[in-house]
Amino acid sequence: MTQHLPISRVINLIPERSQRLWATDESEARRRLLASDMDAVLRLDGSFALIAQDGERVVLARSLDRPMRYFLAKSVDGPALIVAERIDEIAAELAQRGWADQFHPSYTRMVPAHHVTTLRLVGCPDPNPAHQRFFAPPRGTLPVDLDLIGRHYIEAVYGELRRWLSVQNRGAPIGVPFSGGIDSGAILLCLYKLLLNEGESAARLKAFTLSVDGQGEDGRQAHDFLSRTNLEMLGEIIDVSSGALDPLRAVAVIEDYKTLDVECAAVNLALLAGIRERYPDWRLLVDGDGGDENLKDYPIEENSELTIRSVVNNRMLYQEGWGVDSIKHSLTYSGGYSRGCVRSYACARECGFEGFSPYTRPSVIAVAEGIPFSELTEGSHQRLYALKGEIVSRGVRSVLGLEMPVFPKRRFQYGSVSAREVARVFPQDEARYRRHFATLHAGAV
Repeated sequence: MTQHLPISRVINLIPERSQRLWATDESEARRRLLASDMDAVLRLDGSFALIAQDGERVVLARSLDRPMRYFLAKSVDGPALIVAERIDEIAAELAQRGWADQFHPSYTRMVPAHHVTTLRLVGCPDPNPAHQRFFAPPRGTLPVDLDLIGRHYIEAVYGELRRWLSVQNRGAPIGVPFSGGIDSGAILLCLYKLLLNEGESAARLKAFTLSVDGQGEDGRQAHDFLSRTNLEMLGEIIDVSSGALDPLRAVAVIEDYKTLDVECAAVNLALLAGIRERYPDWRLLVDGDGGDENLKDYPIEENSELTIRSVVNNRMLYQEGWGVDSIKHSLTYSGGYSRGCVRSYACARECGFEGFSPYTRPSVIAVAEGIPFSELTEGSHQRLYALKGEIVSRGVRSVLGLEMPVFPKRRFQYGSVSAREVARVFPQDEARYRRHFATLHAGAV
């Protein structure tokens, strides 16, 4: 005779108001998850972290731009699944329910982006989750034509910005964290043209550039970019002291210890705090996060695990890491930008902003995955690094009719401070960040 197990409890700590679906309500989105209709899940527009339940079966999915965590707790009534955006929220819920002794931060799990994760809450032993991919763009399908590639890429970026703009309050101010680099530059130009084409005022747009102690190359680069595109009126410098950069606070905000993400989050928090101080009611930000991942613009030489062949031949390597079926995939953190999304999302949430990046949207990533990187680079690192500027500037020229300045790549955290201060402000000490992260939950482990 079949044993009937009790319906397991699901404790969802993700606020409904944080779901930003553009054209589908949550009930329909949950129906798609339960139906295992991967094409329908892919068509969910916007930013989401969703959960749906059918008896002991629980399904979860999120967009690439935000985290979604879960923890399976044990109670006398059976298993209880806690779902949240943050590790500390899970820890607090366990403590409130008298289950604190079950907690360890490494026991939390991240739902991998671009997958529907299915759990069956049947008690001990807990079965492993199943991951079913809902986004699998074909690779290398575009011709070896940089003009065509650039046009398709910027058309996709512009299209996503247009869809995002259509669901925002008309006239609401829009800020762009702006360095004058390729990604933020293309975002600013697309938004500028979009507002004009939609019959709205470009005065609602502002480019915010961080300068630490009045120094940093980004301030000069941003001014040069805006001057050469006749958009000086959009620029605004946010000047902060180096004392405002606190990598250890960044560790707590993003709940991670990877050096580059911690450093990026530290300067991002300083920038957002500066904007918030000047503009208490500002809400909307559009950033360029994810652009480097799409066009594979990271120095391969800095990572001993990578070769140019692994970078150009693995599907969405920089977006997803090595993948859920890989031994290198972190269950606690996921991989690639699927892990690193917290450097934007958690910082925006901490400072009361609603962020968006079109580079994280499937339609834009699909174009990037269609680029024939192997043929275009022929094994050359330098050709790979030069591609991003060529593709984006050609696309901006074709789609927007504008000439976009292209400057050498420089990471956000290093462009905002004086070159002589980089080593002092950012010691690149991952061991220190790991130790600090461990102290955040020391009383609970």
